[in-house]
Amino acid sequence: MHTDEPAGHAEGAIDRQWWKEAVIYQIYPRSFNDSNSDGVGDLPGIVEKVDYLENLGVDPVWLCPVYDSPQADNGYDIRDYRAIDERFGTMADWERLVAELHDWEIGLIMDLVVNHTSDEHEWFEKSRRQEGKYEEFYCWEDGPPRSRRTTGNRSWAGRRGPTTTYGKRGTCTSSRRNSPISTGETPRCARPSPR
Repeated sequence: MHTDEPAGHAEGAIDRQWWKEAVIYQIYPRSFNDSNSDGVGDLPGIVEKVDYLENLGVDPVWLCPVYDSPQADNGYDIRDYRAIDERFGTMADWERLVAELHDWEIGLIMDLVVNHTSDEHEWFEKSRRQEGKYEEFYCWEDGPPRSRRTTGNRSWAGRRGPTTTYGKRGTCTSSRRNSPISTGETPRCARPSPR
């Protein structure tokens, strides 16, 4: 009898994938649990609640960004992918969280959008200055950002938040601290390179 089942599978067996059936619990750390009463949730606060997550039957936790960031885009504007934002704790706190989750057999999925960086990220700053290989890390073009209607790109145009426009070397979502009003520069736009 012919079957389309892969070798080693019994006829009619279900091919289970963890990501199709897991209970995934997303944590926005800023509002989850504040361990030091400063008004901002943090990594030690998540550690305090690992037993709660286990009681819920959570398989992995999906953790929103805790990377070093100026927080102009809720942590998605990453300044350093290899550092933890001090608002949320330290690298040691993150390592403790990973260990605690794994002790309870709970996985960790880090929310990481690799095509988002802060205007304070080393690569962005070097690209803006046209330094070596970094110049090509972002796409640069003259003029103001194109509208979402013409590009279909929600990340770089049509946003409600403030936009920082740089002179000769670009634009990215950021705070008002480097706006063209304060720098007096001519607008030019940037977006991450599609490479």
